Amino acid sequence: MNSANSLPRIGLALGSGASRGWSHIGVIKGLLAEGIEPDVICGTSVGAIIGGSYVAGNLEKLENWVLGSSRSDVLRFFDIKLSQSGFVDTNRWTWFLNNYVATENQRIEDMAIKYAAVSTDLDTGREVWSTEGGVADAVRASMAMPGLFPAVRKDERWLVDGGLVNPIPVSVCHALGAEIVIAVNLNRDIAGRHNNANEEVAASMEEKGVLGNIKQQAKEYSNAIFPNRDKKKEAPGLFYAIAHSINIFQNRITRSRLAGDPADVLLSPKVSHIGMLEFHRAAEAIEAGELCVRNALEEIRGLTGR
Repeated sequence: MNSANSLPRIGLALGSGASRGWSHIGVIKGLLAEGIEPDVICGTSVGAIIGGSYVAGNLEKLENWVLGSSRSDVLRFFDIKLSQSGFVDTNRWTWFLNNYVATENQRIEDMAIKYAAVSTDLDTGREVWSTEGGVADAVRASMAMPGLFPAVRKDERWLVDGGLVNPIPVSVCHALGAEIVIAVNLNRDIAGRHNNANEEVAASMEEKGVLGNIKQQAKEYSNAIFPNRDKKKEAPGLFYAIAHSINIFQNRITRSRLAGDPADVLLSPKVSHIGMLEFHRAAEAIEAGELCVRNALEEIRGLTGR
């Protein structure tokens, strides 16, 4: 601790987990409602988005957007014409980050709360901590999931999703001065789960005319993003295979990293039933995050003194 009379510095480690990550919003809201404010926030992938939005003062704005989003809104972020770098429409993605996470001018070193986003050096496999520079740029690198988002060039390195090396950045919180770390694990019980999708995704897309005259392409593409796995004997589609491979290795890496550098409080919202890109299920995820905090409140208060 800083002194005999001071309270311990609290770190909040927000883990990776795609659409399950909206539960981070609930965790932060739950903590703040109890007067527990983190001194350090470190995030990986979607955790970097939520953490960055909070330190930049945009969390409420982000929450309002995600609560009002639909499957069609999610699909608009994906370019149906796959480029060599990924599926995501980079222009729309940049617009989203600058409007709901942080503006181009907001820099990490100027934030009132210590913040770091974790990414991975694509060439060396080393963990990279962004502790200065643009908040949105750090988030973009931390979220660069291979195959979906393009890699980000920074300091002569190509950076991709931090979940490849450190899905829950407890170690980063400690390095930035946190004495008590509350970590949020979104990867518990995800390996082996099958999240069935609904063909209404394609139908609703067509009815709204989002993709105009390429309805069949939209149907095939949306089924790839939200695959229907009721037919067990069918070979898994490309995206399904990628998504569940990511689930498996992140679950394994998470266990290994937490064993070596455990959190003081580990929150595991019950969100394993939410599919990788089911961002429209934000209300469920946020509620799960808030519930997790309420259930662990006695433990948190005992450790933090709040």
